[in-house]
Amino acid sequence: MNHLDALEAESIFILREAYHQLNKPAMLWSVGKDSNVMIWLARKAFVGAIPFPVVHLDTGKEFAETYAFRDRYVPEWGLDLIGDACPPIETVDPSLPPASRFAARKSRGLTQALERHGFDGIIAGIRRDEQSTRAKERVFSPRGADGVWDFRDQPPEFWHQFNARAPRDAHVRVHPLLQWTERDIWLYIQREGIPVVPLYFARDGKRFRSLGEEGITHPIDSNAATIDDIIAELDATTAPERQGRAMDHEAEDAFERLRESGYM
Repeated sequence: MNHLDALEAESIFILREAYHQLNKPAMLWSVGKDSNVMIWLARKAFVGAIPFPVVHLDTGKEFAETYAFRDRYVPEWGLDLIGDACPPIETVDPSLPPASRFAARKSRGLTQALERHGFDGIIAGIRRDEQSTRAKERVFSPRGADGVWDFRDQPPEFWHQFNARAPRDAHVRVHPLLQWTERDIWLYIQREGIPVVPLYFARDGKRFRSLGEEGITHPIDSNAATIDDIIAELDATTAPERQGRAMDHEAEDAFERLRESGYM
């Protein structure tokens, strides 16, 4: 078993454990590279048919290529899509910096989805190497009744023994990609032939390394037009993956405040 095989097997185990132990799970689908890998793994875990809905928290500000990709692959992959619109920005904490405040609409959208659909488990495609606050996560991470994450009080996880039960009147976040790296994601996409939004590949000397909403996500300088090019670029760079995310360049504690309040 090679490195990718081991990561795949662990993620499939986590997905099956979540489905077995939770009463009503759902999977977040941002339509980005990580969540497409997660969809792919879930289809493998459940023999092609994902047995829970996928939730796209739609701000109405995704790139046109993102919407086109979603609309193509929902029927092709047989997804049960929930595409609820996120609440308006007026409902978001006004003390947050501008880009973080816009991103926080997704936190409000998730809270709305939890209330509307009664999910007790949310499967999300975050990775520890992506952002320092996310490095504090557990595979099964309990949230409070108000969706708040107490990163100072996380359950221990040893030898694949997970506490997957949701707290009363609350939910658990499940992170099957937590141990993966950005390089692992691209190697797996290449090996499996997983489709991704074309904005990840360079055009006119620019590409998106991390994909969010228009206006708060910016491309990087790059000539990486193939997956081999992207992997070579990753091997040569020390720049952070989220360098194109405007919210990551705002107040130092903005992302942590978002995560504490329920941001993915």
